[in-house]
Amino acid sequence: MTTRRHGNVAMANRATPLTDQKAQEIQAYGHLVPLPIALEESVCAASVANLNQLLADTMTLRDLYKKHHWQVSGPTFYQLHLLFDKHYEGQAELVDGIAERIQLLGGVSLAMAPDIAETTQIPRPPRGREEVPVQLSRLLYAHEVVLKEARTMATQAEEAGDDGTNDLVVSDVIRTNEMQVWFVSQHLVDMPLVRAA
Repeated sequence: MTTRRHGNVAMANRATPLTDQKAQEIQAYGHLVPLPIALEESVCAASVANLNQLLADTMTLRDLYKKHHWQVSGPTFYQLHLLFDKHYEGQAELVDGIAERIQLLGGVSLAMAPDIAETTQIPRPPRGREEVPVQLSRLLYAHEVVLKEARTMATQAEEAGDDGTNDLVVSDVIRTNEMQVWFVSQHLVDMPLVRAA
């Protein structure tokens, strides 16, 4: 077998994967890379810090929906199984949008479960299965955490002139969470099913 040289790489070895590579980080968490987006670095830094908190809480809420999707039981199983999965998908879209905004501002987004667990303000649920009313209440509390911080962050971004962050938080995060609160909360209304009171 003949081996042709292409630069410094032998052609016969090109199909061999280069595994077990290691290097230093190219951007440390908390460090900004300035991008020409017409925003001051201090504005970007504040938005990145806020968005990483919002990201951690949104990822936690997303995962609560999946946990409850898997563990829901009882007479409303089918409806809630579907609803929880639909809301999970909506939160997953928010996670992606928030993380991309952090990167666009020159920051580094949180990504790994241990980092999210250290950062989130939403209490960790037990590993086991809970009753449906508890699942619903837990979800509503998590939504409220996200909405409170989102409203504060939207105001801060607007005052700093970060229109992109303000738009993301208001148009996507707040509106999605408000809609999901409405749908979830209606499952906690105590109404008779067959006969009017």
